[in-house]
Amino acid sequence: MMQSFYSYFMTFWSPAELHANLIIFMNLAGAMLLGFVVGYERSYHGRAAGMRTYGLVCMASAALVVIAGYPDFWFGARALMPVNLDPSRTIQGVVTGIGFLGAGVIMREGFTISGLTTAASLWASSAIGVLVGVGFYAAAILLAFLSAACMIWVSRLESWLPSRPAIAITMQFRQGYIPREESLRQMALERGYEIAAGTLNINCKDGRAEWRFVAVAVNRKQAMRLSELSLELGAFDGVEFYNLAHARN
Repeated sequence: MMQSFYSYFMTFWSPAELHANLIIFMNLAGAMLLGFVVGYERSYHGRAAGMRTYGLVCMASAALVVIAGYPDFWFGARALMPVNLDPSRTIQGVVTGIGFLGAGVIMREGFTISGLTTAASLWASSAIGVLVGVGFYAAAILLAFLSAACMIWVSRLESWLPSRPAIAITMQFRQGYIPREESLRQMALERGYEIAAGTLNINCKDGRAEWRFVAVAVNRKQAMRLSELSLELGAFDGVEFYNLAHARN
């Protein structure tokens, strides 16, 4: 009886089974390390999703894909019926699942949207895991380093190129005060900004008007800085409350 139990147990650890497990282990370890490469930039900048998140996403994506390549070893090679898999459907499921995870890190507050870069890089991390899982190791390594380079250096490139930064502005006027759009646009223009078309949002409660809009710099070098603009708004006639924030998207 002991001999039969030993023989049954060893079917799960046959040389072929161990070889398959070794390949899967190396795939998982490599995917985790590549996920760390991409996630380090997010962790360095204090984002919620860091090295651990990216490592887990990349490793799990690789695991789900690589096991689809070894159906003959499922259940200790003792499956009651043949296991027929379509790896493309597995990849589709992985990409869809990561899409839900990415949606969870995207936040919107007013005119500001944050988390898009993190969501996109998480999606890239899952693609790295898929490449590792199907055996395209060189492509996975290249994608990992290109993704990390994109997040680290492209922002510097953007700062060198001509651009028009935008500021989300909320202004609440004192009770009974009637603001004029022409005066507001002229004030913005004198400080190097213009109100973006279609962004003006006007609310009124208890006789107090509240205006929300996005001001886009006419020229980045000539536009007034946020701190200086806050002092100007504080002295603007009729303003009771204001809020300034960079309109990231």
